[in-house]
Amino acid sequence: MRLHAVFPQTEIGPDPRDVASFGRAVEEIGYDGIVAYDHVLGAHPDRPGGWTGPYTHETQFHEVFVLLGYLAAITTRVQLSPGVLILPQRQTALVAKQASAVDVLSHGRLRLGVGIGWNAVEYESLGMDFHDRGKRVEEQIALLRELFVHEVVDFTGTWHRIDRAGLNPMPVQRPIPIWMGADVERAVRRIARLGDGWFSHLKPDADGAAKLDQFREWVREAGRDPANVGLEGRIQARSAPDTWARSAEAFAAMGMTDLELATMGAGYRALDEHLEALRRFHGLVSG
Repeated sequence: MRLHAVFPQTEIGPDPRDVASFGRAVEEIGYDGIVAYDHVLGAHPDRPGGWTGPYTHETQFHEVFVLLGYLAAITTRVQLSPGVLILPQRQTALVAKQASAVDVLSHGRLRLGVGIGWNAVEYESLGMDFHDRGKRVEEQIALLRELFVHEVVDFTGTWHRIDRAGLNPMPVQRPIPIWMGADVERAVRRIARLGDGWFSHLKPDADGAAKLDQFREWVREAGRDPANVGLEGRIQARSAPDTWARSAEAFAAMGMTDLELATMGAGYRALDEHLEALRRFHGLVSG
């Protein structure tokens, strides 16, 4: 399995020196990639109608494409992944341009993770319809792949019209791989049809293995080979460290191609503590 470190968006702080230290250290430890969560705006919990989301206006998120562009400049090897970018709240052509720029600046190291999200406040603030996001993301993915591959695109869809136009510079990867994140059945079936990989939240147990078997069957029903669809699991650092290796072994037995460690929410108070957990995890799993 390829190993990825989750960038501690909500806990790393705004200092660019800490962001750089994290990126360099993760690469030096030997990780294969960095995964960064995405949010544009946080809602105030006292807004009319209340708020029940896990993040508020007090929760920090570095803008994900700017962050990955910065990390591209200070690393040389690790794959860079938004995990996941909330695609339907953004303009598709602009996402294609931003993704292509990160891919060029990183010499082809971008893995574009996308999803439809859950934050209606964010959609409203960005001027996008929250309620058609599932259907719209399918058209967006089709258009992204056209833009990533062809220098001139002529595309007509329900939400998009591109009249013989294209990106310049083009990405290094043609196309940039598009992974998807989701949990509910309808969205997971969409990944089985469209995704190059799945950012899953499956557990390393019998239930997780059964859900993964079902996913592979949906991939086959879509006329695709499950061997060509990547699978990523996640371990939370807040779990007992003595379970990390067992969980990784269970994920490997399930057939996961990728595995990430998320250090947010583990009670770490300083960047060095996040990095020490990442070192320990990498040693346990790769050694």
